[in-house]
Amino acid sequence: MSRLGVVSGGGTGIGRAIAGMLAGEGYDVIIVGRRGEVLADAVEWVGPQASAVTADLADPDQVGKVLDAVAGRPVDVLVNNAGAFVGGDDSTPRGLVEHWRANLDSNVTTAVLLTESLRPLLRRPGGTVILTSSIAAQRGGGGPYSAAKAALHGYMLDLAVRFGPEGITANVISPGYITDSEFFDGRMTEEGHRKRVDATLVGRPGVPADVAEAVRWLVGPGGGFVTGQVINVNGGTVLGR
Repeated sequence: MSRLGVVSGGGTGIGRAIAGMLAGEGYDVIIVGRRGEVLADAVEWVGPQASAVTADLADPDQVGKVLDAVAGRPVDVLVNNAGAFVGGDDSTPRGLVEHWRANLDSNVTTAVLLTESLRPLLRRPGGTVILTSSIAAQRGGGGPYSAAKAALHGYMLDLAVRFGPEGITANVISPGYITDSEFFDGRMTEEGHRKRVDATLVGRPGVPADVAEAVRWLVGPGGGFVTGQVINVNGGTVLGR
């Protein structure tokens, strides 16, 4: 039976690139997201080894859809890529709380619910858990989004400690400025693009395939001794942390 990967937020951008990479490596891939049409397009792009589950992973009642799709198979790779920058109105206490909760639900609750639900099915030994963070967690500037992504770092460390004795690795990938994704759709100006490119050391923006290649390394034989780490994929915008 083929190895199995589960990728949340896999309908577009980074998640879709990761799903395609895993399929190219021979994995069956379950792509999870909230929008059925987007997932259908991703499945067609990835190929016959992909299938989709439409679910809001911040809702505990919907996580069971993923378990049903996995159907008891060992999960070799779990990529928690679901998440978003959620805007809000901080002018009132209620608005502030709603803004923070929305970002925590989108970026942290989704990862926690999916990981803990699939925990009994992670392959032992050899399973890999990856969480997608952001450069915003390391340099700030994103308000509750930065805080939510930083929370994933602490959660990953806990996973690494818990899962390590069972032969399961856990790491964070922290991308910098990545084009060809929905994150900046409708929000990026030419000036903003140039500023972000100029902040790198390599003089270019990242693309989803850059992150997928980091995942390829972590899930491959070369990544088996790497756990409890934050892997920066940011072109040198943030150094060494």
